[in-house]
Amino acid sequence: MSISTNIKNINQKIREAEKKYDRKPHSIILLAVSKSQNINQLKAAITGGQVRFGENYLQEALNKMVALQNPHLEWHFIGAIQVNKTRLIATHFNWVHSISRLKIAEQLNQYRTAKKSPLNICIQINISEEKNKSGISLPDLPRFVAVINQFKRLRLRGLMTIPAVKKDFNSQKHDFEKIKNAQQKLIEKGFLLDTLSMGMTHDFQAAIAAGSTMVRIGTGIFGPREDQSII
Repeated sequence: MSISTNIKNINQKIREAEKKYDRKPHSIILLAVSKSQNINQLKAAITGGQVRFGENYLQEALNKMVALQNPHLEWHFIGAIQVNKTRLIATHFNWVHSISRLKIAEQLNQYRTAKKSPLNICIQINISEEKNKSGISLPDLPRFVAVINQFKRLRLRGLMTIPAVKKDFNSQKHDFEKIKNAQQKLIEKGFLLDTLSMGMTHDFQAAIAAGSTMVRIGTGIFGPREDQSII
């Protein structure tokens, strides 16, 4: 199937999940994970109506931005962040989903110019406590939120997580519900968090059932990644 058809099918599944799990219609955002995809594939996705793209690698993303020259696209950084990359990320992206170090947040805040709107960010939670994944633990979350909320050039939107892969729906949903509960506790304390970046191709249905507001889909849109020329 074509990329446009895949986008149409994923959006249809999202709409069906919204209805099934009593979510507000059209409240779930589709983020196309476009890392390692070439320009023609992104153009096909844009033709299919996709405007939000998630990238893991800074230089690859910058090359795509230059090649596409499309001011209507929304770029989300979803990969691990090195301190020496924060200036360019703060300058060129609309969102950052992968905040797990206060030093990174401080640098992004420093480099986000006042000419731009505040940078939308999510704090990454390592909900499965996997050693090979980035993210903070839930007990550290209140301290993180309190500090980041003071940064004027950042807009804390919510939480992101990548749980350990589980095959059954209930186990997937259980992990996502932990993030939803953490968000709710912060909202009750007065923090305006409207985003839960949760769910990928293999588990986005469970994420929506648990409260996700943004699903990150790569394989479901572009198919399995292959070695290819990015540009």
